[in-house]
Amino acid sequence: MDFVCEMMPALVALTLLALIAVTVTAHVTAGTVDLTRHSQEKCFLGASGAKEFFPSLHEPSSVELSVVIPAYNEELRMPVMLEEATEYLEDRRRKQAAFTYEVIVVDDGSKDKTTEVASRYTKKYGADKVRVLTLVKNRGKGGAVRMGTLSCRGRLILMADADGATKFSDVEKLEAGLKEISPKPDNMAISCGSRAHLEQEAVAQRSVFRTFLMYGFHFLVWFFCVRGIRDTQCGFKLFTRQAALRTFSSLHVERWAFDVELLYIAQRLHIPLAEVAVNWTEVEGSKLVPFWSWLQMGRDLVFIRLRYLTGAWTLGSPLKAE
Repeated sequence: MDFVCEMMPALVALTLLALIAVTVTAHVTAGTVDLTRHSQEKCFLGASGAKEFFPSLHEPSSVELSVVIPAYNEELRMPVMLEEATEYLEDRRRKQAAFTYEVIVVDDGSKDKTTEVASRYTKKYGADKVRVLTLVKNRGKGGAVRMGTLSCRGRLILMADADGATKFSDVEKLEAGLKEISPKPDNMAISCGSRAHLEQEAVAQRSVFRTFLMYGFHFLVWFFCVRGIRDTQCGFKLFTRQAALRTFSSLHVERWAFDVELLYIAQRLHIPLAEVAVNWTEVEGSKLVPFWSWLQMGRDLVFIRLRYLTGAWTLGSPLKAE
């Protein structure tokens, strides 16, 4: 006991030094918001093959719904999702004369034929409905979603994963969740698809180690960044145009933890959030490497909070892409 008492001051000092070291590291290594575009990323190919410039999120909306699909090496999984999405959107357009839409597939520096596969839908439906944004280099899922969102024309903007794990027609559930939010300050609100209702089933099917990682990640999200949203990582979220502009213009994290920073930014800006249960099924071919990806996300969560606390990252006015 005496030994423990003697060691306590040293342990406390070491803990404080470790916290200071982590905080300094987080602050010094903090990057800035990167909205720069390569010249090739400012244009898309029309159905005829002619280049046209993408619009800006800063401009007024001109369609009802934009769908942003980040895709990295998705030539095999994406066609199923695009078939489901375009079939739903076309059917809705026929039933609702005022409904208009666009789909923007963001090829995140893929090494396969993702752009080629997506471009077939441009030829089928026309470039007014389906556009492909091909990034020169891989930015990460968050970076791809942001670049697509900043190129949108929609009054509402849906981000959806290329694997089609979420039933696309559940966008109507997100729209209902968005409508229930009142008031919407400056017309800003976000409706988040959620798989939280499936958690017990997922626990039953996962190993003890993966279950531990899942609950550990949820705790870190709650402790450091976002409270009130049980599933921050579902890739099915609906934004008002104004909410998308404010959040994506301030986003720093471009890899897996970007959803958490987006929602952290939203809560810092008092943008109201809704969480809506959606239909979701596991699709093989995930790019997420269980241990290392969770480790990276855990580090990012700690750094997100520290960087905002130390002022390395701030929430300024919406920036324009260059």
